[in-house]
Amino acid sequence: MKIAVFAGDGIGQEVTAQALRVLEALPLPLSFLTGDVGGMAYKKHGHPLPPETLTVARECDAILFGAVGDPDCDNLARDLRPEQAILGLRSAMGLFANLRPAKMFPGLEGASALRPEVASAIDLLIVRELNGDVYFGEKGMRTTDAGLREGYDIMSYDESEVRRIAIAGFEAAQKRRGMLCSVDKANVLETSQLWRDVVIETAAGFPDVKLTHMLVDNAAMQLVRNPGQFDVVVTGNLFGDILSDQASMCVGSIGLLASASLGERKTAHGTFGLYEPIHGSAPDIAGKGIANPLATILSAAELLRHSLGQEEQAARVEQAVAKVLADGIFGADLGGDADTATIGDAVLARL
Repeated sequence: MKIAVFAGDGIGQEVTAQALRVLEALPLPLSFLTGDVGGMAYKKHGHPLPPETLTVARECDAILFGAVGDPDCDNLARDLRPEQAILGLRSAMGLFANLRPAKMFPGLEGASALRPEVASAIDLLIVRELNGDVYFGEKGMRTTDAGLREGYDIMSYDESEVRRIAIAGFEAAQKRRGMLCSVDKANVLETSQLWRDVVIETAAGFPDVKLTHMLVDNAAMQLVRNPGQFDVVVTGNLFGDILSDQASMCVGSIGLLASASLGERKTAHGTFGLYEPIHGSAPDIAGKGIANPLATILSAAELLRHSLGQEEQAARVEQAVAKVLADGIFGADLGGDADTATIGDAVLARL
C-alpha cells in the first residue's frame, strides 16, 4: 500500500510527521513516497506543483497532505502561488468530493464557541464539491467603459458535476442517519437553481434518504443555532469552503477537523483520495513545535478507511485521539500546553 506524503509549508511539516508516526505504528504493509508542494516547491522547482510530484501521486493509493501557504509567495502570479498545488492536485487526480466530518468529542463542549448543550449534539458531515464553482471558472481583471478596474469570477456548474456530488452526498447519508441537506442560493443564483433541480432529480434513486434544502445564509445561521439538526450537508465549492470552516469552530478548534477528497479512481482496496487537515500552514507558529497534529492524524484515519479499506485500523486511530482528548491533553488551540510531539506521543501510547 503506497502513500504519497506531501507535507508542504509551515506547520504542514510538523503535523504530518506525527501522522506518519501513527501510520508507521500500525500492523500494515505501508510504504511512503514524498514530494514537494506549495511555497517550498516553488522555491526549489519554480512551481508549486512540479511534474515529479504529480508522478509520485499517480503511483500511490492515497495522498497524505499537510498544508500550503507562504507569505514570501503572496505577490507571485496567481498560477504560481502555493495554493495552486492543492487546486492542481484536485484537478489532475479527478478529486471532486470533499468530505469534512465535524463531531463534538466528549469533554470538549467547553471549547466550542457555542453553549455546551448546543455543541454536544454536533455530528455532521459536509460533502463539498471541489472541481467547479468560482474557484475554477473564468476569472480576470478588466476595465469598464467608465475606465474603472473590475474583477470578475464566473460561477458555473453543469448537471453532470452536480449529479456526481449529489450521489456522493446521498451515499454518505445512507451510511449515517439517512438525512441529506442540500445547501444552495437558489433564490438569486441560476447556478444554484440548476443545483437544486439536479439534486431533486437524483433523490429519486435514494428513497431511503430524507432530502431537505436550505439557503446558504440560513445554513450558516443554523450551524450556530442548532447544529445537531444536520446529518450530511452537500453543497458547492464556495459555500462548502466557508461552512466547513465555520463548523470547525462549532466543535472547538480548526485543529481537530480532518478531510478526505475523493474521486472516481479505484485502488486495490478502496477509492483514491487526498487527505488533509482543513487548517492552513499557520506561518505565525511554524517551527515552534506547538501546532495541534490531531486533525492530520484524523485525516490519516480517513485515508485508512476510504483508500486502504482498513476500517478497523481507522477506528483504532480515532479512538486513540478521543482518549487523548478525554484525558485532557490539549494543545494551545484548546487552551492547553501540550506541544506537537507530546500530543503525537500521547496518541501512540493510547494506540
